[in-house]
Amino acid sequence: MIPLKSTGLALIAAVLLMTSGCGFKLQRSYSIPASLEQLHLSSTDKYSELSRLVADRLRVNRISLIDADEKQPTLRLISDTLERSTLSLYPTGNVAEYELIYHVHFSVAFYQQDPQEFDVEIRRDYQDDPRTALAKSREMELLVKEMRIQAADNIIQTLSSIEAN
Repeated sequence: MIPLKSTGLALIAAVLLMTSGCGFKLQRSYSIPASLEQLHLSSTDKYSELSRLVADRLRVNRISLIDADEKQPTLRLISDTLERSTLSLYPTGNVAEYELIYHVHFSVAFYQQDPQEFDVEIRRDYQDDPRTALAKSREMELLVKEMRIQAADNIIQTLSSIEAN
């Protein structure tokens, strides 16, 4: 009879082999090219939430953030904007539903090459009830934060797909 402990270990090993063999990766785990192992992060507002989120994700993916050096690649966060548009109205004419659009424009520049420019756009909609203004304001703040997190993840995902020419 096979000991229960050995069977459990064999089962765990089999699951690990199957998931790694099919290309499974943990979420937010990307293969960043070697040409981007050291990177300068530039932003118009280096203390913005987006800059902080991108820097954190770069560190998690083992990218060294360095001071400006013309021979090293630069990730430049050019702009990020949040727009709000009306999706629907109540019969009274008050806004019932909004759409939030978060847009990030960024570039990656390699030594003696033209910068490659990219855009990330995240859309979310939420319902608005004037009777619960405080709760809806907090909900909107949380949605915007989630959109920034998703934009930072998309920036890192984009970095994993580019190479220096």
